[in-house]
Amino acid sequence: MNPTRTAPDGGREPTRTDRLLAALGGLVAAYVSLAVADLVASRVRPEAGPVLAIGDAVVDRTPAALKDWAIRTFGESDKAVLLLGILCLLALLALGIGLLALRHRLLGAAAVAVFGGLGALAAVSRPDSDSALDAVPSIVGAAAGALLLYVLTGVLRAPGPGAAARHDRRLFLIVAASTGLAATGAAALGRTVASPAEEDAVASRAAVRLPRPASPAPPVPAGAQLNVPGISPFVTPNRDFYRVDTALVVPKVDAGRWRLRLHGSGVREEITLTLRELMARRTVERDITLACVSNEVGGPYVGNARWLGVPLADLLREAGVRPPSEGGPADQLVARSVDGMTIGTPVEDVMDGRDALLAFGMNGEPLPFTHGFPVRMIVPGLYGYVSACKWIESVELTTFDAYDAYWVPRGWAAEAPVKTQSRIDTPRPFGRPDAGTVMVAGVAWAQHRGIRRVEVRVDDGPWQDARLAAEDSRDTWRQWAYPWAAAPGRHTLTVRATDGTGATQPERRTDTMPDGAQGWHSVVVTVEGA
Repeated sequence: MNPTRTAPDGGREPTRTDRLLAALGGLVAAYVSLAVADLVASRVRPEAGPVLAIGDAVVDRTPAALKDWAIRTFGESDKAVLLLGILCLLALLALGIGLLALRHRLLGAAAVAVFGGLGALAAVSRPDSDSALDAVPSIVGAAAGALLLYVLTGVLRAPGPGAAARHDRRLFLIVAASTGLAATGAAALGRTVASPAEEDAVASRAAVRLPRPASPAPPVPAGAQLNVPGISPFVTPNRDFYRVDTALVVPKVDAGRWRLRLHGSGVREEITLTLRELMARRTVERDITLACVSNEVGGPYVGNARWLGVPLADLLREAGVRPPSEGGPADQLVARSVDGMTIGTPVEDVMDGRDALLAFGMNGEPLPFTHGFPVRMIVPGLYGYVSACKWIESVELTTFDAYDAYWVPRGWAAEAPVKTQSRIDTPRPFGRPDAGTVMVAGVAWAQHRGIRRVEVRVDDGPWQDARLAAEDSRDTWRQWAYPWAAAPGRHTLTVRATDGTGATQPERRTDTMPDGAQGWHSVVVTVEGA
């Protein structure tokens, strides 16, 4: 029988099987490290977990064009794709660390500790981090992973004859499997057990009772909702309202602890408000359509809801703020979110009479966490990235020259009024309707200007006027429909809208960057013969 070869340090010379098991050991150690970190984060703060902390750091450093591509390609699943990519990268690194540890146990364990340190640094560097405790999940998780890797590679390196080696490999698999199962249980526990802060936030939202608006929204006109199957509903349900933001974990803010600070240039006296104090002010209710600047022509990132809140202009004037047209020194309002997001809005637009709100109600209920509970900004006529700050906690008056909000250094325009757009909801692209009368229908929007006209064209034929639904207000989208006498064959349907100023959508399509897409929306359908 051939003796087992011995490495210079006294351990058994690794075989191919040992190397495969070592790589597996690195993967198991990384998994255990992340599972333990998640469990600890569930008791400290979910956002302090290493994957989320590193993910947020990656988001902040991702080029704007790549972010826009991710939103276009993956939609609201872009964050899940990012996290999956980070996990795949960590898995590859873990395989390499496992192989390193087979030769150098301490160095492999130290590599795990280094990654834990990076996670801890990312956690305490988050804009919403206010405690060194945010580093604890990464540190504890790294310690668990490093210890496990040291033990596993020690089992593989134990000297001995072939029979002993086989026994060591079985022991390795037993230890790896048992710790992996334990880690799975820890991860499941961490996912199901809410942190105390999260429980407080959920309870605080359940306790909110929305005030009766001093200025209620007018009833939606009876003709605002067309009876056409497939058309977007006039009011978008909360569960279906689009969500585009950079938060990998939705912030859950305790309404009882929340404060809003108003300060900056031209503010006579700084104001700080609790949610209770904000809701005690004069409230208004308005139907307002929001749109995301990342929405491509015909895209889904637009929705209409009934918002309840406090006029932001009232609060600004109470603080002594004057718009630039009245000699005020500040031309930009910078809203800050609890997760560190900054959004810059023209002061003139907020104070020109439009229904700019600090909203706390959405479609008759407190804001959902995903849409900004406890308070968010709403400014009709502006894309969300320059107006619709969610989870807002600060309003600062400054200038565009003095400060660039989050998206501006990343290539987006500092000011971005919503562009006139129209969309075909039905028939769907590549649909196969039957010959005869086919209802072509959809929505058009030009917030704060309104929609005056919508036209539809079949193939290269003449433009035909569509029937417009009743207008709710110039701040909401408007449904439209056109009865098309569809003949068999392949056809291209195109729509364009004219806003309340008389300006018609331009034909040429442009990208979403730097200030929103424009162009005509069209769909191709094949009409089945009679």
